[in-house]
Parts: sequence; C-alpha cells; structure tokens
Amino acid sequence: MLFAVALLMGLTLYHATFGFASAYRQLLLRGRVRGVMAHLLMLALATLLFAPILANGSVFDHGVTGANAPVALQVAVGALLFGIGMQLGNGCASGTLYAVGGGSPRMLLTLVSFVAGSFWASLHLGWWQALPSLGVVTLGDELGWPLAVAVQLSLLALIGWGLFRWGRQEPESEKKSDHFLSGPWPLLIGALLLALLNFAVLLIAGHPWSITWGFSLWGAKAAMLLGWQPWSSGFWLGGFQQAALERSLLLDETSLMNLGILLGAFLAAVMALRFKPSFVIEGRSLLAALIGGLLMGYGARIGFGCNIGAFFSGIASTSLHGWLWIVFALPGCWLGIQLRPRFGLCND
Repeated sequence: MLFAVALLMGLTLYHATFGFASAYRQLLLRGRVRGVMAHLLMLALATLLFAPILANGSVFDHGVTGANAPVALQVAVGALLFGIGMQLGNGCASGTLYAVGGGSPRMLLTLVSFVAGSFWASLHLGWWQALPSLGVVTLGDELGWPLAVAVQLSLLALIGWGLFRWGRQEPESEKKSDHFLSGPWPLLIGALLLALLNFAVLLIAGHPWSITWGFSLWGAKAAMLLGWQPWSSGFWLGGFQQAALERSLLLDETSLMNLGILLGAFLAAVMALRFKPSFVIEGRSLLAALIGGLLMGYGARIGFGCNIGAFFSGIASTSLHGWLWIVFALPGCWLGIQLRPRFGLCND
C-alpha cells in the first residue's frame, strides 16, 4: 500500500512540477509567491487531516505518531545547510527523487552525494545532539488539538495574506493536456494531492511521510560493502538501525517509498513523452550537484529531516521544529542563490 502511495507521489511531483527549491528561489529573488502559496495550502490541508488522527493516537488498531523532533540548535544548523544545498543541488529531497526518476543524470549525482552526506552526518550525531535543545514541543500537546489547529491555521493564513500583499501575483501559466495521465497538472492540484497522500501514509504506516532516513540507510549499506563496521558508530548501534541494516531495503518503509517515487516519476515522464536524459552537463554544474547533495544529506540528518520530513510532515504534526526548520532554511536558500552563478547555474 505504501509503495502504491509512493507511485502516486512520484506522478504528482512530476506532473505538477511541485518543488521547493525553485519556489523559494522565485520568492527570494523576484517576489513571486505562487509556489510558496501552494505550500501553505498543502500545509493547511495536511494539518486539518492529521489533527483528529494524532489526537486520537491510533487508527485501524495501530498507534500513530507525528513527525516530532526537538526544537534544537542542530535543527537550525541542519536547515541552514539544507537550504544552501538545495539551491546548489537544484532540488530538495522530493525534487531530487522525482527529477532522477524523470531522467536527469545531473540529479542522479545530487542523489548519490545526498546519500553520502546523510550517512556522513549519522557518524557525528552524538556531537550534534549534545548541543542546546528545548526538547520536543508540539502545539497539539501544549495547547490541545482544537486550539493548536486554530492557531496553526491562523498563522498559515496570516503568512499567506502577507505574501499576497507583498509578493508579485502572477497567474499560473495555462497547462493543457490531452490526457490526465500525461500531464502537466496545475500546481494547486499537486498541493492538494500531496496533502492527501501524506495523510494516506499516516493512516497506513502510523507516521507521516519522510524521505531522508532511507538515504542514511542506503549510505550505511554501501559503506558496509566497503568494509565499514556499524559497531564503530553510536547511532548505528540502536535497535531500529541494526534491524534495518540486517534486512532487505525492500522491507524498509522509507526506502521502499523512495523507490516508488522514483518509479512514479519515471512513469510520468514516459507517459508525457519527456523521458529524454541529456548527458551534456557543464563541469561546474556537476561540482555544484556534488556539493549541494552533500550539504542536503548532512543537513537533513542532523536537522531531523528535510523539506518533507521536517518541514511538511513536521508542521502538519504541529511540531515546532518544523517551523524552526523553515525559518533557517530560507536564509540558507538565500546564501545558496548567491553561490549559484559561481557554478554556472542561472537563477531563473
């Protein structure tokens, strides 16, 4: 069931061209707010969907938990690094997956370095976790779920109103398609579908959508093939981590979903007749992909997630670490935008 949901996620991400890196770049450079407004709609709908289930604590006879993590200094640093990385890598975690599935060789390098950076950070987690932290803080627990939802929706609406008044309002370019399966889809349809699909993950898996744990696991398994021993790292001595290392990747929920997103995006690209990989890539752009992937991987691991696990799923769970993440990811994006021209990347 999770694999089927992931296939639909890949289709949605590709056909709606639903990204985070480009949306933030358009916001910070040109004041264009359409992409970020779609994010706000997605967050608002996911908040409404998540709240009754998380308040109840169980669904379909199994427990559920939100994407909750500490409000900690490591989240701020991780988000800052991730913001820089996604501008150099030219995509976020979900964007990297759907771009690779859609046939981008450059983004394949970003994905490989993302995996390496995520595993690298896992070896240092003990040091990062010793930094100052306020612990896990969720609005649902602190205020009660009805008030927490009201507060969060009000904040999202306030941000949306501010962006509407400040930003440049440009209508979405008309997207025509002869068939729904061949795309493209309107951005708002993508936002609504991703909120519903994340909700489906919560119902099936008992936790919201995440991506980057799978990358850490892929990196660890690759390192083991090269002779690395898990007992040398405190993080990988945990029971969950050891079990994941011992079993097939196809039995790891996050890894399976990542593969499903890749396949879904591939199918979408094929149906749209746009699967046409180009291997002509400028050298500086490849270097940016390598650096960007490493920064995203490292930042996501120490920051308890990426634009999906920390930001989307975190805020939908009313976890304050999700808000802290975006507050520091945006300055990281600005720094990354300033660096892009040095690597021959245009700020379109």
